[in-house]
Amino acid sequence: MSEAIKAAIMAGKTALGIEFGSTRIKAVLVDESYAPIAMGTHDWENRLENNVWTYSLDDIWNGLQGCYASLAEDVKTKYGVTLNTIGSIGFSGMMHGYMAFGKNDELLVPFRTWRNTMTEEACKELTPVFNFNIPQRWSIAHLYQAILSKEEHVKEITFFTTLAGFIHWKLSGEKVLGIGEASGMFPIDSEALDYDAKMLDQFDELIADKAFPWKIRDIIPKVLVAGENAGVLTAEGAKLLDPSGNLQAGIPMCPPEGDAGTGMVATNSVKVRTGNISAGTSIFSMVVTEKALSKVHEEIDMVTTPDGMPVAMVHCNNCTSDLNAWVNLFDQFADKFGMKIDKNDLYGNLYREALTSDTDCGGLMAYNYFSGEPVTGLNEGRPMFVRTPNAKFTLANFMRSHLYSAMAALKIGNDILLKEENVKVDSLMGHGGLFKTPVVGQQLMAAAMNAPVTVMDTASEGGAWGMAVLAAFMAEKAENETLPDYLNNKIFAGQTGTTIAPKAEDVTGFDAFIEKYKSTLPAEKAAVEGLR
Repeated sequence: MSEAIKAAIMAGKTALGIEFGSTRIKAVLVDESYAPIAMGTHDWENRLENNVWTYSLDDIWNGLQGCYASLAEDVKTKYGVTLNTIGSIGFSGMMHGYMAFGKNDELLVPFRTWRNTMTEEACKELTPVFNFNIPQRWSIAHLYQAILSKEEHVKEITFFTTLAGFIHWKLSGEKVLGIGEASGMFPIDSEALDYDAKMLDQFDELIADKAFPWKIRDIIPKVLVAGENAGVLTAEGAKLLDPSGNLQAGIPMCPPEGDAGTGMVATNSVKVRTGNISAGTSIFSMVVTEKALSKVHEEIDMVTTPDGMPVAMVHCNNCTSDLNAWVNLFDQFADKFGMKIDKNDLYGNLYREALTSDTDCGGLMAYNYFSGEPVTGLNEGRPMFVRTPNAKFTLANFMRSHLYSAMAALKIGNDILLKEENVKVDSLMGHGGLFKTPVVGQQLMAAAMNAPVTVMDTASEGGAWGMAVLAAFMAEKAENETLPDYLNNKIFAGQTGTTIAPKAEDVTGFDAFIEKYKSTLPAEKAAVEGLR
């Protein structure tokens, strides 16, 4: 097997994806079977400078080169060959943010990452102008906030982009973005597969009195969809990526994408009426819709798949932290009695106990808010458990109430989609720590979403692998082959998983819990004010 992989590497029958996460840059090299054959990593961390969350240009280039060097070393160690060529390459990164450049391609202000929350004024103005929800982290919000704040650099802008777009530009010379990444810069028209033309005009009208020497179309990256060629690695780009000089120029590059898009690819969730749910410390869902929503909902961000279909995203800050705290408390209790319980067994038994409870939790209520929760309108949070005097205070109801709580804000956001907007969902892919115990998380999430939830038998390799798949798709797609067909027929064919459909009694019980959850929210808000 290793000789076959070695031959594929030397012949360039590979695809490489590199993704810039918030704390780690990861590279995944895949062979013709799309299996990872080598990996590289580089840890990095953003910093708060002058009240701006940022990474320096040195951070970016040292991180990219360190990650690639780690990959090249992994290839050398495993297969005894030097990495000289690759079949295709793609880059992805944290979506949104703001990188603005001047006429000499100089960075005009430090990179402003998605994490910054300085654009509230801009969002409040742009959302009603566009009649489209503009979250604070979006690139257009950062640009407009800079205009409102009368920042000197704005008049000098010749180009602005995201982190992934910047990397791609410097390695290929092409000022482009994949449509999924572009959808986090500016609203997209999924029929035109481009920025929304009416909104571009509206933005220009909004800033007309500023008399800037540019129009928005002059400075924003060109939009490409998955499968399109986005240039090649230039000689300068090859040197930037691999200062050793071993990597050859001329390698085809696919459109740079965002981490949301690569996550959709990695979970086979790009087809209409499918979606994925990531549930760990935070929780979010992404559902591919058949059309745009009928009106603006601040709880829902609208982005797109890498092939341009509209995606409704609900993101919540809190998920398993409070659950973990309670399990740790039970662990301490067991330890006091000399019982050494394996943590996986402890989680498994407590989670499974929840399935024996009353489906509405029997009068128990929990809030898992370690931090604020925008979906329910809280800027801060206090974990809280409360019950009525006559509640059925059992371990089963207690555990179900905390599992429901971990999903509650996500359910509220998705109830808007499913009940108000009548969005149809055929299947959802679940991944993350909440689904580690078989059945339990799936069954309750299926109730929350009123849709089947699937967990694959083997976890995917994550966003960097998803980016490598997009690079491979560009290099080998057949004429008229769609991204969903490519994923179904070539990438995920033969993979197995477990699917759990919603149970009617669970759906009814969760709905009853949510009504009490919403009516009790004033108590959570009072806890924030009173407990400091």
